[in-house]
Amino acid sequence: MTQNMAKSNQLAGIHLILGGARSGKSRFAENRINHAGGGIYIATGRAWDDEMANRIELHKSSRGEMWQTIEEPLDLRSVLSTCNRNGGTPVLVDCLTLWLTNLMLEDRDIGAEFDRLCNLLPGLDIPVLLVSNEVGFGIVPDNAMARSFRDHAGRLHQRIAELADQVTLVVAGIPMTVK
Repeated sequence: MTQNMAKSNQLAGIHLILGGARSGKSRFAENRINHAGGGIYIATGRAWDDEMANRIELHKSSRGEMWQTIEEPLDLRSVLSTCNRNGGTPVLVDCLTLWLTNLMLEDRDIGAEFDRLCNLLPGLDIPVLLVSNEVGFGIVPDNAMARSFRDHAGRLHQRIAELADQVTLVVAGIPMTVK
């Protein structure tokens, strides 16, 4: 194994994992932590309807017993701080774009929330994998809220990618190292 391959297989620091819907990004992140013996899954999704409730339940049941799940739709900073104080267990946040949606629906100060998260990440002593939907490859949305969401997501991804030790783009189940 080359040094680069060994480095890419290490589970340490901040790892941003981007991809489109059903790209395999969550599976990639879960597999990374499964190989490390399991971890903490911070789920940001909310069950706004039956379809989403079913997705959440399917996601939970597919993870198995190696995971502790914490459902937190808004306050990632507090949950990550608590995880950091409790030891070196790897953490998976899935996903940042659902978190952003929740912030927008709650009319939170998006810039302040991004600042809180981005100021915390470099000081964490635990491996953190952050999964998010890459939404910037599509057409320009036709309404102001969707354009705002796309713009916020792009800015968040840029900020976290700058801080991250690793960035991976997953397309059709194939992970590609960006950083």
